[in-house]
Amino acid sequence: MGQIHKFDWNVSYISANPDGLHERRMIGINNHWPNPTIRVKKNDRVIINLTNSLPDRNTSLHFHGLFQKNYNGQDGPEFVTQCPIAPGFTFVYDFNVTDQTGTYWYHSHSGSQYGDGLRGLFIIEDDEFPYEYDEDVTLSVGDHYHLESPEIMTKFMTRFNPTGAEPIPQNGLFNETKNVTWNVKPDTTYLLRVVNMGLFVSHYVFVEDHTFTIVEVDGVVVEPYEVDSLYLTAAQRYVVLLKTKSENPKKNFRFVNILDETMLDILPSDLQIVSTNWVVYDESVELPKHLPYHDFEGTLKPLKGFDDFDLKPLAKTKLLPEPDYTIQVNLTMEVLGDGITYAAFNGITFTPPKVPTLYTVLSSDKNVTTDQSIYGSNTNSFVLQDDEVVEIILNNHDPGKHPFHLHGHNFQLISRFNGDEDHEVFFDPNNETFTDYPEYPMIRDTVEVKANGFMVLRFKANNPGVWFFHCHVDWHLEQGLALLLIENPLEIKNSQSKISSNHIDACEAVGMKYKGNAAGNLDFLDLHGENLQPKPLPPGFTFKGYTAMLACTIVAIYGLWSIYNYGMEDINKDNSEVVIERLYKILDDNAT
Repeated sequence: MGQIHKFDWNVSYISANPDGLHERRMIGINNHWPNPTIRVKKNDRVIINLTNSLPDRNTSLHFHGLFQKNYNGQDGPEFVTQCPIAPGFTFVYDFNVTDQTGTYWYHSHSGSQYGDGLRGLFIIEDDEFPYEYDEDVTLSVGDHYHLESPEIMTKFMTRFNPTGAEPIPQNGLFNETKNVTWNVKPDTTYLLRVVNMGLFVSHYVFVEDHTFTIVEVDGVVVEPYEVDSLYLTAAQRYVVLLKTKSENPKKNFRFVNILDETMLDILPSDLQIVSTNWVVYDESVELPKHLPYHDFEGTLKPLKGFDDFDLKPLAKTKLLPEPDYTIQVNLTMEVLGDGITYAAFNGITFTPPKVPTLYTVLSSDKNVTTDQSIYGSNTNSFVLQDDEVVEIILNNHDPGKHPFHLHGHNFQLISRFNGDEDHEVFFDPNNETFTDYPEYPMIRDTVEVKANGFMVLRFKANNPGVWFFHCHVDWHLEQGLALLLIENPLEIKNSQSKISSNHIDACEAVGMKYKGNAAGNLDFLDLHGENLQPKPLPPGFTFKGYTAMLACTIVAIYGLWSIYNYGMEDINKDNSEVVIERLYKILDDNAT
């Protein structure tokens, strides 16, 4: 047994100005933000008494990358393993980290809430770490929005955003701020833990005239791999060795993080793509100038980059055998009947059940527990059997990049190819190039599928529980880009026979059921009343046609606005939204 680490956390709003350009509310812990880093060792127990003191929002907490073996109820995603935590309620997270080590993080799993600040690092130290270093240093990067996520969501998930364009951040952060200086010593090896805690955009990270040696990825120790820069999608972690120069160079160097602008539909002129920070050898020497916020390439020598597919686990874990169960999903972005763009797997956009899925497992009779249907028509649920080798084939019918995270497991990335704007590449089991799998595949818990491409993952179903698999661009998760894996449900019932009283009280506090199928019915095969995604667009009503109608609507609204300005003063300006909604109702009625 390890040590017990107990935390009493009060979650509330804190006034902060992370990028120095805009003061706003952030979600802090115990009246502080940025939030604390948790450091424990393997087999330690963690108890967090989390009190939600946000007056207007539910919350939750997920421990990203932790397997939560035998502690599935502590995983954290609301509607999956627990009910949301209501304002004023105290929820207890109590689990053992078992034999895991490495770099992880915690964050709210209530919509896009962690973009408002409820996030922090979670380090499990390894006394037997195989690489030598002098100092351990943590670093987070991420994107930053000036508006709070509920306000952003009202503008994102709307008919006024018919293309489903993701919200553009206002800035990138480096250790939750900007313009950071890091004082280093010559001839010193730093173990640098780098985490992307952002909602959306991937980051390039590098230090001028220095290299990184990757030694761990998402908690998995790898063979040393030297690179000149890192590329981190949302939720990915890299641990690198950075060796400083052997003598004081009488010079300081830029430490840069750059947003991947190819992920953005537009580039506002005030968006600072490039963030410059500094590695300081000598405080008496002037810092290099900040790089240009855009078009910086001519300032530095080109970066080579790397492909994480080439990383090899130090343990030389071999490719898993042929799968017992294959899940093939096609990712699409679709406008549904309400005029809003949703993300879907095989045409199904994840729609939260009325009973958290873990509770459906625990409250069901054994004769229906393994019946996939009881977990909902719109949850993309798959029932896995004990010790199966599971393969997920994901074809991306979208020109965007998507980082996918699997709860409860690491997986092997065994194949990945990308297309381009004009050419889609999808998995073909008869294509020998696609099935030339590595002997020792890269292993991690968050990986990116390329634009118009595909990836193939394998893992072993050896951790009974209800596990989320979802895009970690949280705007896409909000659009429904997720599926559920119900792994060995009979063993879940055997090992966790009932729902804890704290979980039940949390459900009652938000008025949710904790027994029944996805519809909340105790007749588990009756899904009447379940939550369903919006109906499809009417037949023949294409996206192009919908866009044309929107354009006509905008013209009509502009006409009304012009009339107002020319003398119709009896029209109340505050009624504009009502007028717009009426116009949409007319359009919708005509469409049907």
